[in-house]
Amino acid sequence: MKHTRSAELYRRALELLPGGVSSPVRAMRAIGRDPIFMARGEGGELEDVDGNRYVDWVCSWGPLIAGHCHPAVLAAIADASANGTSFGAPTVGEVELAAEIAARMEAVEMVRLTSSGTEASMTALRMARAATGRERVLKFAGAYHGHVDGLLAQAGSGLATHALPSSPGVPAALTAATVVVPWNDPAAVVAASEHYELAAILAEPIPANMGLVPADAGFLELLRKQADITGAVLVLDEVISGFRVARGGAQQRTGVVGDLVVMGKIVGGGLPVGAVGGHRRLMETLAPAGDVYQAGTLSGNPLATAAGLATLGLLDDDAYRRLATTTQRLADGLVEAAAGYPVWIESLPGLLTVFFSEHPVRNLDDCQACDLEAHAAWSRCLLDHGVYLPPSQFEAWFPSLAHTEAQLELTVDAARQAFDSLKR
Repeated sequence: MKHTRSAELYRRALELLPGGVSSPVRAMRAIGRDPIFMARGEGGELEDVDGNRYVDWVCSWGPLIAGHCHPAVLAAIADASANGTSFGAPTVGEVELAAEIAARMEAVEMVRLTSSGTEASMTALRMARAATGRERVLKFAGAYHGHVDGLLAQAGSGLATHALPSSPGVPAALTAATVVVPWNDPAAVVAASEHYELAAILAEPIPANMGLVPADAGFLELLRKQADITGAVLVLDEVISGFRVARGGAQQRTGVVGDLVVMGKIVGGGLPVGAVGGHRRLMETLAPAGDVYQAGTLSGNPLATAAGLATLGLLDDDAYRRLATTTQRLADGLVEAAAGYPVWIESLPGLLTVFFSEHPVRNLDDCQACDLEAHAAWSRCLLDHGVYLPPSQFEAWFPSLAHTEAQLELTVDAARQAFDSLKR
């Protein structure tokens, strides 16, 4: 494949955008190549500015569960935009979207819409701290909850410790109230929740920001139990898993329900959106019902609510069955393509990660022990064969309702060739 135009755009972008991109993983540095500039998408495919076509397993990092340019979603956006793009005033769409979210998620009685998952995470923690009168928050190593200063923290030594900032520019004082423990470590959770007075336990019920690393049996139940015992607010981050792994998200699938739920991606149908929802007693602490402040000029944007409602309208029981089948066939095909090459493939409906590890992956340490060089070489080979995959070992693939049998076959064949190249 030739990438002449992409290379030209990248050179120009480096002069205008830090690192040449608007979000770090797009730079593709983790797999040792320059980024590819995209021109259009349709269904389960992308086309770059040089005319190369790819089977797209990124799908804008999760929002496009129906694929690119779904007619119902485009029509909803067009109809909404014909009436105006933003009003800074209440609209019917935000009420209808909140109602749809509440109907799908057991934990949600009320919703506050934001413009991003980062804003939603920040709002959820502010409510938890106000409700409990406490400051400390427990999070898990490898979990990403948006670029909130206090959550950009990495684990230290021991079972539970105050976190250190993982980005320059984040004051240590802002992460001092964040306690980080390993994922799937029950003893660390108990030790931290007994030692610290926690305002919140914050977790992705299905972590997908270090790759897909599901909870061990009983682990989510332990989080719910420790929150109840200690009076902490259980905040479940379903930005990725929400409305993807099941109609009611991970909470429906696992049976463990949060006090507050952070959402994004699918609820905006491909347009910028975030949301936090939960029990009425907590949600009504938000201004103007209460005194916990949160605001946003574009919150509840009519285009985003229209796209979100159209997307959710496509997600019935049959859609989730089809998504599960597509994901399972992809996982099975990749296992077959590996033909004994040491990889661990983890999947759930709508999510998948190929870990370059000989052993099961249960936490961040296991993820970081993967063969990153082999993964990078494999990823570059897949791109050369027309398969666009997340350019990082620490991300998930996003199967969609738009992916076809032919696209599955192309992907598996390209993966087989990439594995064969590694073996040689």
